Amino acid sequence: MVKMSVVPAHPLMLALAAGLVLSACVSSQPVEPPKPPVVEKPVAPLSYLPDDTADDPRDLNLAGDQLPPEPFRRAEIDFPTDEPPGTVIVDTTEKHLYLVEEGGKALRYGVGVGRSGFAWKGTVEIGSRQKWPRWFPPKEMIAREAGRGHNIPDMMEGQIGNPLGARALYLYDGPKDTLFRIHGTFDPKSIGTNASSGCIRMANADVMDLYERVKVGARVVVR
Repeated sequence: MVKMSVVPAHPLMLALAAGLVLSACVSSQPVEPPKPPVVEKPVAPLSYLPDDTADDPRDLNLAGDQLPPEPFRRAEIDFPTDEPPGTVIVDTTEKHLYLVEEGGKALRYGVGVGRSGFAWKGTVEIGSRQKWPRWFPPKEMIAREAGRGHNIPDMMEGQIGNPLGARALYLYDGPKDTLFRIHGTFDPKSIGTNASSGCIRMANADVMDLYERVKVGARVVVR
């Protein structure tokens, strides 16, 4: 059984236990030992431009200059680990996500993680994947933003500006949706920071790349 552990007395997970809808990561049901030294080399080819063979016109409308900060650009590295290839490891301290490969390698991506009060750790799995997911903000958020003079919709279609970005990987604890996602963002400057409500943010080009490499059921270790 997949088990998930959380920082003690964590208010977010207490809310999850109560069944509350919490954060901007909430969206529609999807349609479908010490650290070893790391030696970096660029992924070849390392491209952040949309693929002109994309089958969704929204992919082609993504700005090619929406790059994460330099220290968080995509790279292939030496990464000895006991985790099997295909495992996703998220280091919330270093703000990196690793996709374990064969031969002691990994693809490393920069991420944004949960801000103070929303950090969590555990082992989950990818329960579903979705391109251009819809976003359903919780009622609490709608009311809070209205009080600040900002009106946000009950639902936003998958589009440029959607808080979930171009792709979303839905994280499940067994059969239960944790409400956490690995998803894109149109705020690439937030990569490498503690900025989310518990979700794992990636530059859109990075989450699109990861989306094509992982499958439903893949193990995700958040540490």
